[in-house]
Amino acid sequence: MSDKKFETAAIRHQIERSSQKEHSSPIYMTSSFKFDDAEDARSLFAEEKQGNIYSRYSNPNTDEFIQKLCLLEGAETGMAMASGMAAMFTSLAAFLSSGDHVVASRSLFGSTHQILTKLLPKWGISSTYVDILDDAGWEKAIQPNTKMIFLETPSNPALDLVDLEKICALGKSKGILVNVDNCFATPYLQNPIKWGADIVTHSATKFIDGQGRVIGGAIVTTEELFPEIKFMARHTGPSMSPFNGWLLSKSLETLAVRMDKHCDNALKLAQLLEGHSALKQVRYPFLPSFPQYELAKKQMRLGGGIVTFELKGGIDQGRKFLDALEMISLSANLGDTRTIATHPASTTHSKLSEEERLAVGITPGLVRVSVGLEHMDDIIADVEQALDRSK
Repeated sequence: MSDKKFETAAIRHQIERSSQKEHSSPIYMTSSFKFDDAEDARSLFAEEKQGNIYSRYSNPNTDEFIQKLCLLEGAETGMAMASGMAAMFTSLAAFLSSGDHVVASRSLFGSTHQILTKLLPKWGISSTYVDILDDAGWEKAIQPNTKMIFLETPSNPALDLVDLEKICALGKSKGILVNVDNCFATPYLQNPIKWGADIVTHSATKFIDGQGRVIGGAIVTTEELFPEIKFMARHTGPSMSPFNGWLLSKSLETLAVRMDKHCDNALKLAQLLEGHSALKQVRYPFLPSFPQYELAKKQMRLGGGIVTFELKGGIDQGRKFLDALEMISLSANLGDTRTIATHPASTTHSKLSEEERLAVGITPGLVRVSVGLEHMDDIIADVEQALDRSK
């Protein structure tokens, strides 16, 4: 399937059909699998041959999901996880030991920030943040014990970009692993491995699922690095359920057409809002006014489904705006068919200090909109009336 186009690979890759000759993969709701005989059991546990043992290790449904994702990302192998945060933590913990150091972009999802600043230090693992727009800062932050560079691009929620080609080249030159959270872009819009990334992580809960139904995550990487991830996951248990694996595999079949529409709607909303009298600024990677517009065009197929804007009236106007929305949902999630508005400072990034939030562009008046698949006229009408009522 590697020679097939993105859409075809996402739809046509399937696990081997059973004797029932099903056209669509069934759900394998089983905790364990039967061995042919004692020797079969021994050889499977010894990893002399591949096969299913226990759904905490692998399952046909999670296998199909991760095989598809690897095809779409250009990765050699990977593992499905119970959640995006399980993927983030496992991708770090599998490679880091006491005394190691991580260089990370300052603009990170709130829970990832907590892993780096609260959890990893318990085990003697330190980290240094780099301002995402400080090109020279990445190399300056590297220490003799630096083991990994971890970043998001586009960042959540400010949508700042990291030049993947430069950072991956830096990692390679220093012998440091580069781990990229590709949640906002999805493999349809961006392929970090193409630029040299060693590990790519996803919250499949977002655009990959696309309908706000299930929690899931994924790690994709190389055959060389995979044993460390497999060992960590096998013995700590962040496994995805068979049902979620089945559902997410089906979701990948429509990822391309959904992302095309998300991006089209998001660009139209950003263009409409740019210059609005109630707003200080509008940020969207494929707006020509976006500071990193050329970089966005270089490493992304389209601009993504997220638009952020800053209200002139700060947090008070932000509350009024959110409360005035009639159709658009208020939720901490993103990547849904339904348009969602979020106030990051009081929700997803509330655990950061005010200083930390401001350092990554999260002002009190910042609103993040995950632009859905509703008719564009209805999305625009709701945003416009809420802006008018919040003045």
